[in-house]
Amino acid sequence: MISALNRLVDLVEENLTGDFDVKGAARTLGTTEYHLRRMFSSLAGMPLSEYLRRRRMTVAAADVVRGAEDLLSIAVRYGYGSTEAFGRAFRAVHGAGPGEVRRAGGPLRTQPQIRFRLTVEGSERMNARIVERPGFRLVGHAVRVALVHRGVNPHIRQHVAALPTEEHPRLKALADTEPAGLLAVSDDLDPDRAEGSELTYLHGVAVSPDSPLPGGLDVIEVPAGRWVVIRTAGPHPQSLQNAWAATATEWFPSNPWRLRPGPEIVAVLEHALDLSTATCELWLPVEPA
Repeated sequence: MISALNRLVDLVEENLTGDFDVKGAARTLGTTEYHLRRMFSSLAGMPLSEYLRRRRMTVAAADVVRGAEDLLSIAVRYGYGSTEAFGRAFRAVHGAGPGEVRRAGGPLRTQPQIRFRLTVEGSERMNARIVERPGFRLVGHAVRVALVHRGVNPHIRQHVAALPTEEHPRLKALADTEPAGLLAVSDDLDPDRAEGSELTYLHGVAVSPDSPLPGGLDVIEVPAGRWVVIRTAGPHPQSLQNAWAATATEWFPSNPWRLRPGPEIVAVLEHALDLSTATCELWLPVEPA
């Protein structure tokens, strides 16, 4: 995976002008767009789309400063249909518009080329297993929320806190298949995992496809497939979030599996009364790489 990501960076450099075909790049690299975007954003700390924009504006700045062409010609070369759209992208990266930079020679903020390297430390072993599951349903209460990378997501906390106290045992009584217990489900995620992007969060349980359900619940249909199940224990949610990040830096580069589209599920198996510590299982949908 590391070599594929470095080749992706090379492809970005070769296609800084015009459109960049991420799906075609994924095919060239022998993987899927979904997995490629997820691994890039996890390891680079930014979405692929943001890296592409920063690199384009870094290179475009040289054309702007040289002053040999009008701004519309430069805008069109880098894939923008107007000087206004180009100016917005340029300002978002450099903090000043192209006209200001042309007159003053700056400010310029450079996005260096990213290179990925695998650092093998061996300090911790990830507790993971691969399971194959028939289709099942996730049922509960869903809401659209913004993605938060670190700490407690206040939108999710507010959603769960608003549920009646008696709803939690009612949901648990419906559960009849793995993953067991009350679940935190993230679905319909942006492949880039951009901070603030929207996802569907469901607080609920897993049930068999033919189980009778009461009304008033949201349902996510989950097709049959394989899952990697990673167990975590320790401070919550930090241990869980660290394990989530380590799937990209450690587990996927070391194992012949890749992510496939589908919900990402957290099962809380045990927890302190104040939720300061917890033992969890992280379920991620995978397929052979």
